[in-house]
Amino acid sequence: MRARPASIVVLISGSGSNLQAILDATHDGVIDAQVSAVISNNQDAFGLQRAHRAGVDTHFIDPQRYTTRAEFDLALMQCIDRYHPALVVLAGYLRILSKEFVDHYYGRLVNIHPSLLPKFPGLKTHQRVLENGDTEHGVTVHFVNAELDAGPLIAQVRVPVHADDDALSLAERVLEQEHRLYPLVIKWFIDRRLKLRENTVLLDGVALRSPVQLAPDSSKVTINGTSETTDRTINHDKAE
Repeated sequence: MRARPASIVVLISGSGSNLQAILDATHDGVIDAQVSAVISNNQDAFGLQRAHRAGVDTHFIDPQRYTTRAEFDLALMQCIDRYHPALVVLAGYLRILSKEFVDHYYGRLVNIHPSLLPKFPGLKTHQRVLENGDTEHGVTVHFVNAELDAGPLIAQVRVPVHADDDALSLAERVLEQEHRLYPLVIKWFIDRRLKLRENTVLLDGVALRSPVQLAPDSSKVTINGTSETTDRTINHDKAE
């Protein structure tokens, strides 16, 4: 009898476009897992509707019901743990998490951030890139630790900044790459290729000296300075 698919729980606060990319990848069999639950701190988050349409359990946990962040995070952990997740995914979840929460899910809690971390942690990254005069921008997936956007880096996609870009046009191009990169990293984790051990990221048992670089327009990846084209990208998997 086939083993039950691994469980993924996704936390959101907004529209859930990265959630949709993950739902599509699990539905298509690219990621051998199921999204068991989607949880939000925002009752009106459109991502809850996406999850409901996909037949996924949804939960709204109201921050106003809790007097401290620790109390809220405890309620959140209790909800998550009902689903025994292999991985907890932050997909536009706009709350700072307590150290207790992060420690509870150490090594199985990931986040996506719209910048080339460690540059530009926090909000309004697209505008900050433009104001800084940078020639490239991008997206990073990382394991989460107790510091904001400072956990061990896993993978990135670099996006050129065009002379006529504004924050909106730049954000749109970065978001396209988020939808490629996040399912890919989740696939690696579910396939047991990706691990966090003593604050070191391992891919296929090899420590990453720098984040994996996924080309923005092809299936080419660069791992520790070596480029190759493999089944490591979602688009390539679908083509085969």
